[in-house]
Formats: sequence, C-alpha cells, structure tokens
Amino acid sequence: MSDHQYKFNVTMSCGGCSGAVERVLRKLDGVKSFNVNLESQTADVVTEPSVSYDTVLATIKKTGKVVNSGEADGQTMAI
Repeated sequence: MSDHQYKFNVTMSCGGCSGAVERVLRKLDGVKSFNVNLESQTADVVTEPSVSYDTVLATIKKTGKVVNSGEADGQTMAI
C-alpha cells in the first residue's frame, strides 16, 4: 500500500498560525513530510498508509484554525 497524500485549505493569517499547524503535524505519528504554506493557505501532508484523512483533519483542527476544504489522494473529501 502506498503513502497517502492529503491537501487541506486552512485559514491562516500570520506566521504564528502556520507555525501552529506545523507543530501539530510534526507531533503526529506516521507523517512522513508536510508543507504548510501561509501564502497559499494550504497544508500538504504525506503520511504512511495507516494514517487516515480524518486523523490528520482532526489534528489540524486542534489548532483552532478553520479548515475550508480537504483532499485525500486527489479526491475531494468532507471536512
């Protein structure tokens, strides 16, 4: 089974916001890599096959940031 690629559109207004998202992703087991981009308001996350979309979504939501949309392996997902 291959790695999952998740993409989230997250409302972030400053470097502290993007830093908060980076911190929670860094702590999440199974995350292989991530790129949080303040300018494009996105968080791209590559995880091991065992990490679900819902797990990553819940982790990002823990920061208090609004997640506007999400994709899992190219498919639009519910938020």
